[in-house]
Amino acid sequence: MDGMSITRAIDALASGPKDPAAVDAFLAAHTFPLVEGPAITFVFRGEAEAVNLKHWVYGLPSSQPLARLEGTDLWHLTFELPRGSRVEYKLEVVRGGAGQWFQDPLNQSLARDPFGANSVAHSEGYEVPEWIHPDPEARPGTMEDEHWVDSPTFGRRSVAVYLPARFRRTRRYPLLVVHDGHDYLRYASLGTILDNLIQRLEIPDMIVVLTSSPNRLIEYADDERHARWLTEELVPHLERALPIDARPQTRCLMGASFGAVAALSTAWRYPGFYGRLLLQSGSFAFTDIGDRNHRGPLFDPVVAFMNRLRAQPIPMAERVFVSCGMYESLIYENRSFVPALQSTGMDVRYVEARDGHNWENWRDRLREGLSWLFPGPLLLVYE
Repeated sequence: MDGMSITRAIDALASGPKDPAAVDAFLAAHTFPLVEGPAITFVFRGEAEAVNLKHWVYGLPSSQPLARLEGTDLWHLTFELPRGSRVEYKLEVVRGGAGQWFQDPLNQSLARDPFGANSVAHSEGYEVPEWIHPDPEARPGTMEDEHWVDSPTFGRRSVAVYLPARFRRTRRYPLLVVHDGHDYLRYASLGTILDNLIQRLEIPDMIVVLTSSPNRLIEYADDERHARWLTEELVPHLERALPIDARPQTRCLMGASFGAVAALSTAWRYPGFYGRLLLQSGSFAFTDIGDRNHRGPLFDPVVAFMNRLRAQPIPMAERVFVSCGMYESLIYENRSFVPALQSTGMDVRYVEARDGHNWENWRDRLREGLSWLFPGPLLLVYE
C-alpha cells in the first residue's frame, strides 16, 4: 500500500455506510496486519466490550487497546515499528467482563513454541530467510532420535544425534552440542538449516548432539552437575562412539535463554575444553549492587554466577557468538556483558535483531552464528 492508503481506507469506512457489506469489502481488499512504511495496523472484527493487543516488545506497554470503528464491529490499532522488525502477539477479546487471548483470526502467519503459537507481524524490511526451508538439492542428514548415555550424575539419559549426509566413519567431525536441541528442531528448523548450510559449503560437515533436560530451569542455572555431565560424561561417550575430532576448537556448546547460561557456565567451569560458544538471548541476569534480583528466585543462582564472572572474567573459548533481540527485556544484560567477554582476549561477535525472546529470532541468527564459528569451504578453509 502507498501514501496514506491505510488511513484513507479506514476513514472511508468510518464515513461511509455502517453496514456489514462495507466491512466485508474492506476485509476482502486487504491482508492483515496492514503494513505501510513504519506503521502497522492491527484489525479485529467481532462483538466485544474491548479488544487489546498483547505483544512482547520490551519498552512498549504490553497491552494496547484497539479502537472500535463507530457503528461497526471492526476494531483497529496503528503504531510504528522500525524497519526490519518482527513481532509476536495475540489479541485479548473482552466479553462479559472476562478477557481471552486468541491468535489473530485475520493473520495466517504463526510462530510455534512449546506453549502453543503466536501470531506474527513483520514490518517493512523483514524477510523470512530462504535458507530455513527445505532445499531439494540438499541431502538430508540422519537423525538418531534415541542415543542412550549411562550417566553417574543423572542416570540413563537419551540424546538425539544428527549425522551429516556424507557421514563416513573414516573421517573426523566437529561436535556441536545444543541445549534444548529438540526444541531447536521443532521450532527453529535446525535440521533443515544444518542440511542447507552443509550443502552450500557454508559450514563443514559436523556431528550435532541435541540435549534436553527434565528440569532445565534448575539444571541450566549454573548447576555443577550439568557441567560435569556434559564434559566428563557425554562428550567422552560421544568421542568413543563416533568419529569426533577431539580438538577443543572443534567443540561447540550452544543454547538460548537458560540454555545459553548452561553453555556459558559449563565453559567457565572447564575453560579451554570448548573452543566455540553460541549464546542466544542468554538469561544473563546480574546485579550491580548486592545480590537481590527482580526476576525471581529461579534466577538467584544465575545472578550469583554472573556476578562472579563479571567481577573476574576469564578466557573460556576461542570464539564466542552472542545474539539478542532488541525487543527483549534481556537486551541490557547481553549488551553489557559483551565487553567483559571481549576483555579476556576471546574473539567475540555480537549481533542484535529487531525481534523478541522467541524461537524464530534464534532461528534467524543460526546461519550467521554457525558459519562464523565454523566457516565451511565456501567461506574459509576449515581449521
